[in-house]
Amino acid sequence: MGRNQCFDPDWNIPNPDNGALRHVHLYTGVTDVDGIETPHSHSVAGVTSQSIPCGGTHVHRLESNTDFFENHFHIIRNTTGPAVPVGGGRHVHEVRGVTSFVDGHDHKYIFATQIENPQGSF
Repeated sequence: MGRNQCFDPDWNIPNPDNGALRHVHLYTGVTDVDGIETPHSHSVAGVTSQSIPCGGTHVHRLESNTDFFENHFHIIRNTTGPAVPVGGGRHVHEVRGVTSFVDGHDHKYIFATQIENPQGSF
C-alpha cells in the first residue's frame, strides 16, 4: 500500500464516536537545518487525529505550527504512514514531509509518533 493511498485532500476525518477521541498519538519532532541567511531548525509537537481506516491498517492526520525562530514559523500538515508494530500490541506511525515555505525556505522533517496508549489506561 502506498504511503499516501489514504490521503484525502479535503481532510474529511471520520468521527464514529461522536467526538470522543479514543485512538490518538502524541508527537514531537525537529526539522532539518535550513535558512538562507541564518541556518536554523524548528521543533514541532502535537496530537494526531483519531485513527482513519486505511486498507488493513490505519493512519492519522496531523496539523501543527512549528516553534518560532526570529520572526517566523512554519506549518506542518500531513498524514502519517500506516501503523508500525513495536511489541506488546502497541504501535507507532512514521511522519515525513516538508514544512510550509516561509521567509524564502522550508524544512524537511521525519519522526515517529509516540506509542499509542503507552500506559494501557484507555
